Amino acid sequence: MKSSRHVVVGTAGHIDHGKTSLVRALTGIDTDRLPEEKARGITIDLGFAFLEEPDGLTIEIVDVPGHERFVKNMLAGVGGIDLAMLVIAADEGVMPQTREHFAICSLLHIKAGLVALTKTDMVEADWLELVRDDVATLVRGTFLDGAPIVPVSSKTGDGLPELRATIARLARTVPDRGTDQLPRLPIDRVFTVKGFGTVVTGTLMTGRIKTDERVEVYPKGLHAKVRGLQTHGHAVDEARAGQRTAINLQGLERAAVDRGDLVGLPGTLVSAVLVDGTLELLKDAPRPVKSRDRVRFHAGTSEIMARVLLVDRAELAPGDTAFARFRLEAPLVAVPGDRFVVRSYSPMVTIGGGTLLDVAPPRFKRKAPALVAHLALLEQGMPPEVLEEHVKNAGIAGVRANALAGRVPFGPAQLREELARLLAAGRLLAVDRDWFVHPESAGRVRGLITDALTSFHRQSPLKPGMSREELRSRAGAVDERVFAHLLGALEAEGVLRVDRDKVRLATHEVRLTAEQQRVVDQVEQEFRRADAAPPSPEEALGRAGVTGDEEHELFQTLLESRRLVRVKESLYFHASSLESIQTRLVDLLRERKEIGPADIKDLLGISRKYAIPLLEHFDTRGVTRRVGERRVLRGSTAAE
Repeated sequence: MKSSRHVVVGTAGHIDHGKTSLVRALTGIDTDRLPEEKARGITIDLGFAFLEEPDGLTIEIVDVPGHERFVKNMLAGVGGIDLAMLVIAADEGVMPQTREHFAICSLLHIKAGLVALTKTDMVEADWLELVRDDVATLVRGTFLDGAPIVPVSSKTGDGLPELRATIARLARTVPDRGTDQLPRLPIDRVFTVKGFGTVVTGTLMTGRIKTDERVEVYPKGLHAKVRGLQTHGHAVDEARAGQRTAINLQGLERAAVDRGDLVGLPGTLVSAVLVDGTLELLKDAPRPVKSRDRVRFHAGTSEIMARVLLVDRAELAPGDTAFARFRLEAPLVAVPGDRFVVRSYSPMVTIGGGTLLDVAPPRFKRKAPALVAHLALLEQGMPPEVLEEHVKNAGIAGVRANALAGRVPFGPAQLREELARLLAAGRLLAVDRDWFVHPESAGRVRGLITDALTSFHRQSPLKPGMSREELRSRAGAVDERVFAHLLGALEAEGVLRVDRDKVRLATHEVRLTAEQQRVVDQVEQEFRRADAAPPSPEEALGRAGVTGDEEHELFQTLLESRRLVRVKESLYFHASSLESIQTRLVDLLRERKEIGPADIKDLLGISRKYAIPLLEHFDTRGVTRRVGERRVLRGSTAAE
């Protein structure tokens, strides 16, 4: 059975050095698709072709424009390629765009490739050798040092078999793309097909996309369904990393999607206007980069204007590398580990590039040593350290696993494994199945909780506890689920006690002085003796020799201990009196089936002031049910 592999080859080189003619001669596919391209004889936009080898290897070829004005389109196509084919015309040799395209390939860390010397039919053999020497000088010390240099003529066909064989041989050495990665397809073309609707194309950088799958178009947050997939004009059920892919998006209008957008799974990727990474300037960059310089930031198929904010210096010299923050003028969707290219604002020339380290940076001050340490860890740390760092910087809010997926430089399966290891080692805490908080953050919140309770008990010693919501507010307004988890842990450890909506330290007890106890006992006895016609709080407290109302802390101790029960505003009954009244009320209803306010007044010897609130109280407690102006027992079948 044939193996099925896909390798992406990108052309690079100066205008009119024969890239498109070479691709057409190799594949039979004309990548100049626009009328103006054919009229002018130059490639303006990206073109695509492919070669299929007998062993199942498919070589995807991205033909990029060479003219200086179209470098941004070249950048849109070169991201995600496996092999670079540097095309140099034998009659002209190395030219300005040759150098810029080659620099871009180097900045994107393309690992391997070859050089095609085109138009060999136009030069003599000794001239060809001089051009070979010129090319060898250009690539010395780079990823193309020692790479094959293949002379070829698209016009005569000389060298084409050797070129195809060389490309295939190199393609077979390219490592397979890992399957444990989030699917990402940077969009480089958008169009409409009659009867089908919106279609987007791009090279699937990572992961897999399937038909009928729900996807999101980032950064716009648009959701759609994959109605159909094609690779090389053939309908497929699944597209895999490395394939040129066309996606028919159901539910989106053509005008809603643009080049530079990205297709991925819903909720997995980060849309950012602030990103951190390394920045390396080319040795031949025309001048240093200073903090706050405006640049053109290229990543994937996006070109975004940005301000460079150097982290630990004011200026970066050509040939040097440093940490930098980029304040983007439009959202970028990328993941850590992605390479980017920077071009100067004016004149538009490539000056450097780098690697993204953080697509959701923490709120460190830009020049703080903590930010430098953070970025150094992200650059050099092992996967568990990188993951722990992100959870730590999420703070007391914690972070969900799916929010981490787009912030780490490894795939979902490894993310789950690393989370499990960190949990087992006690370096993370699980709030619920997929919500995590760092022990340091949890420790800070635990300290805030115990400090707040200690202060509360000191200030209000007669209150049995603080309201749960007030305590959460004093603990930094931490997320309710994180708060509940930590409260549960502290209660299990015997540090505190939770009683309904009140929280207290386990060591706290309400202790009354002898005089306070006398007042409480006297007020309680007065309410107990009053039975169904209790006094107001002010009256009971006054007769006990205390000035105050129901907010008085001694009166509150009776409420919080549930010895007194609030029936309505400023109307309280002793708990035992309410139980007795309920028993008498139920007995009366069983005898008469239904009663009115006058009946309860006669039963208890009270005025309407107490009778109506009591009836409403028993309605609320589910003892009675109102039918017109009468009451029946709840569940009674008495006629309404």
